[in-house]
Amino acid sequence: MAGQRVEVDGGIMEGGGQILRVSTALSCLLGLPVRVQKIRAGRSTPGLRPQHLSGLEMIRDLCDGQLEGAEIGSTEIRFTPEKIKGGIHTADTKTAGSVCLLMQVSMPCVLFAAFPSELRLKGGTNAEMAPQIDYTEMVFKPIVEKFGFRFNCDIKMRGYYPKGGGEVIVRMSPVKQLNPINLTDRGSVTKIYGRAFVAGVLPFKVAKEMASAAVRCIRKEIRDLYVNIQPVQEPKDQAFGSGNGIIIIAETSTGCLLAGSSLGKRGVNADKVGIEAAEMLLANLRHGGAVDEYLQDQLIIFMALANGVSRIKTGPVTLHTQTAIHFAEQLAKAQFTVKKSENEDDASKDTYIIECQGIGMTNPHL
Repeated sequence: MAGQRVEVDGGIMEGGGQILRVSTALSCLLGLPVRVQKIRAGRSTPGLRPQHLSGLEMIRDLCDGQLEGAEIGSTEIRFTPEKIKGGIHTADTKTAGSVCLLMQVSMPCVLFAAFPSELRLKGGTNAEMAPQIDYTEMVFKPIVEKFGFRFNCDIKMRGYYPKGGGEVIVRMSPVKQLNPINLTDRGSVTKIYGRAFVAGVLPFKVAKEMASAAVRCIRKEIRDLYVNIQPVQEPKDQAFGSGNGIIIIAETSTGCLLAGSSLGKRGVNADKVGIEAAEMLLANLRHGGAVDEYLQDQLIIFMALANGVSRIKTGPVTLHTQTAIHFAEQLAKAQFTVKKSENEDDASKDTYIIECQGIGMTNPHL
């Protein structure tokens, strides 16, 4: 199976953990041995961190592959995949490393396994620098399922920075192929809703303050919609450690979902957290895209694998998205084009169409 090793430069573009996730997932799917060099070369702590290591080990276990050079601080790994198996797989970041990022790397792979999978992911569920699990459930899941598969996401325990301790169980069955998607018609906003949470030692009033500050901020710009943000106290037996945060979702007439979210940090007042999430949502609504800035890069690998032409309309194309496209083209040989939207409604906005001719990956086991 092992042919020529593909060289991946981990120091270009986004230059972080994302290159590792995209390249090892594609390596696993396509049976391409890879060598990734200059891993996180420009970061303040270069090389592999615990959360990257747990993601790599999970991919290795998913396909009985061989992994060399995988230790904390390493800037080069070699990965030789074998065939993808289903079954139960566990990954534990041992830190507040994000379970959502573990899900991002493993999900495309297990779609092409021989039989159903159960992924037991441990770490942070609501962590900085990563999607919150609520985003994964409320935005990513319904949209990514348009590619023609379903998954179940069971949040056993929520975990926050710095301790982690969260656990999520993801169950999914393999597919023969992925359908292409078309998300180019945003429609009009019909609903805005969300949840503002506190966990552990933080008082419930913090959740209420985040929610009301967010509602006030949104009302300044969108007056004709009821904004329903529920303040939530996470049950003691379902949250490890303390944390607070908020996610706000706008749903449109065509079924698009766009979000803004924010996490509390020590010394940051609750109003500010609520306002930050509200402003992020409003910014995502202003650009006229059908997906928000966090979903765009998460869809690229699925578009690359799908059988046919996918199109998504986005706001400004993020560096994460450009990076995902680069490696999907290099490794999977999918063809992408990114063009300014020609729709007259978008003329004044920074709106783009990302189009991809997918490779029509077929599950060899089904």
